[in-house]
Amino acid sequence: MRHDFDPGELSSRDFYRLLTAVVVPRPIAWVSSRSPEGVDNLAPHSFFTVASVNPPVIQFTSVGEKDSLRNIRSSGEFVVNLAPAGLMAEVNATGTNFPPDVSEFDAVGVSREEGRTVAAARVAESPVSLECRLHSTTAIGDCVLVFGEVTHAAVDSDVLDGSHPRIDLLEPLARLGLDEWAVTGEVMELKRIRADDWPVGFEAGSRRPG
Repeated sequence: MRHDFDPGELSSRDFYRLLTAVVVPRPIAWVSSRSPEGVDNLAPHSFFTVASVNPPVIQFTSVGEKDSLRNIRSSGEFVVNLAPAGLMAEVNATGTNFPPDVSEFDAVGVSREEGRTVAAARVAESPVSLECRLHSTTAIGDCVLVFGEVTHAAVDSDVLDGSHPRIDLLEPLARLGLDEWAVTGEVMELKRIRADDWPVGFEAGSRRPG
């Protein structure tokens, strides 16, 4: 038996809580930007994904009008820093609604690192920083989708196997529902099946790892 939820009958807040509990896990874009007054802003956004391969474009969603969005519209640039498990408390703290003249870098005690292609500061403690030039924004309801073309990627050599970032060393955080967070658990490898290699008599679940 299933329980039915009608977005037309629930408050937007209640349906939002349902969506964020089932659209999981969600990677976190730890977005750094700089205000016109020179204040370095840092905030987590958990509606985040790759939007385009060529050109390389990533996208996060600003739920409402926030400092990140205002700064990015003004400067035309930003940085997405990977949110690692070791900085969970700091990532969470940068979601505090500080006034615009307060830098989250200073408030939570993370270090600035100069970018190569943008003026916005990178998080020095983050193993990955993706510098972005604003591509476009799209308003949908009470949210704004922010698209950024990646102009430079900086990855700590300590998390690389050759040129490939190792997920066990990145230890990315993810958001779940309510105040729940997650880290990467068991990682399984399963290659995609090509049509020419489709097995005769394939049964659902028969090729699951383990």
